[in-house]
Amino acid sequence: MNPLDGLLYGFSVALGAENLLAALLGALVGTLVGVLPGLGPAGAMAILLPLTLGLRPETAVIVLAGIFYGAMYGGSTTAILLNLPGEPAAVVTAIDGYQMAQRGRAGAALAVAAVGSFVAGTLGVVALTLFAPALAQVALLLGPPEYFAIALLGLLALSRLSGGSVWQGLLVLGLGLAVATVGLEPVSATTRYTFGIVPLAQGIDLVPVAMGLFGLAEVLLVAERAGGLPRPPGVGLRDLLPNRAEWRRALPAILRGSGVGFLVGLLPGPAAVLSTFASYRLERRLARQPQEFGHGAIEGVAGPESANNAAASAMLVPLLAIGLPFAPAAALLLAALTLHGVQPGPLLVQDHPAVFWGVVASMYLGNLALLILNLPLVGLWLSALRLPQPALLAGVLLFMLVGTYGVNNSLIDLFVLLAMGLLGYGLRKLKIGVSPLVLAVVLGPLLEKSFRQSLYLSAGSLDIFITRPLSGMLLAVTLALFVLPPLRRLLAGRGRAPAAATE
Repeated sequence: MNPLDGLLYGFSVALGAENLLAALLGALVGTLVGVLPGLGPAGAMAILLPLTLGLRPETAVIVLAGIFYGAMYGGSTTAILLNLPGEPAAVVTAIDGYQMAQRGRAGAALAVAAVGSFVAGTLGVVALTLFAPALAQVALLLGPPEYFAIALLGLLALSRLSGGSVWQGLLVLGLGLAVATVGLEPVSATTRYTFGIVPLAQGIDLVPVAMGLFGLAEVLLVAERAGGLPRPPGVGLRDLLPNRAEWRRALPAILRGSGVGFLVGLLPGPAAVLSTFASYRLERRLARQPQEFGHGAIEGVAGPESANNAAASAMLVPLLAIGLPFAPAAALLLAALTLHGVQPGPLLVQDHPAVFWGVVASMYLGNLALLILNLPLVGLWLSALRLPQPALLAGVLLFMLVGTYGVNNSLIDLFVLLAMGLLGYGLRKLKIGVSPLVLAVVLGPLLEKSFRQSLYLSAGSLDIFITRPLSGMLLAVTLALFVLPPLRRLLAGRGRAPAAATE
């Protein structure tokens, strides 16, 4: 099935009443999640994941994917109006977006952000349509050594890019790998690290881990924050029209941001956030008046907002094509597919075409719906910030408890939720990112399984990881990721020392 035929089939799936409703609902919930500071798409997806168990696989993934890219839209609203990013990827948008709002151009900033998100999201889905099936065909040639190298690169790259020191990232990564080893050993099927607790023989599920680290930890952080959320200003529909000069400056930035975002989204790590910084830096370097940046440059809104939406589409390419998530939200989509008995990877297009092409087609529809609904409903989204904060937090907590218990009907999952919530709260207070832990829980079993399969194929020799070209290249990239930064700092320090000695 070529991409055009596949896309037409996908639209026949996505335009079904249930799937169309799922795309719209996911996009609207995602926008709300983006508007409300704190929870984030990964936390919302973790909370709602158990509620999708009664849905068909394609419907479940459609609604969760809608939450993911919908949050990319919504995060810019409070960033522009309140200087309060609703989602981490909107941090850069707040720099110039809030300054535009202070100058009375909030409506123009919101309109450019929405149009940029739509254009980038649509271009990203077009690229996903073209590249993911082709990459899936290439992935059929991969063996256990290559999968081990890809998983290792993804884990270590995320620990390096998620903020904080290298050792902090590796510590969190190690905690995640330790959690992933609980349960049955993959070869001999003997139990390990269960401490005599029979339910732990099934392993620790991703749902309570993600809910605790992202959801419960965020509830605790918001609950201790004094003063609640600020009251937003009003924005009329007449204000949502950029002038001709603003459009002329914004459109090239939107296209550049789309390209940067998609390329960064293919890499392991927090791509949605990294792409916004890369786009902002590019726009500032290309600007005729770079001094405007930080004081209300419209390119500083258009570029980053486009980049994070394109990255959201690009992050689905490695997930759907080779079955590897490079971001927490993608890991939760992987969990949804696994819970429904669908294995992402090279055979997904062939074995489950309704899932692959239905999700791709739904993203076209979801992006269009977000453009049509987001701007007229700005007042509705901002009214969500006026909800009583205690009631909002209590509702989120109730969803987490019921959802966690409903996955396996196990009290152990509730204890895991509590433990991970306290751990996530502590790590966040220490300014340590928790994303590597979630990715380690997802990729840990694949890492171990592919490593042991590789040693079986090579009769115990580690040479198989180096002699196979692709795995050797990926391991070299992984090594360079850790060696080059300290080496560069060392050389820079030596260069400064002689200069200081001659003064």
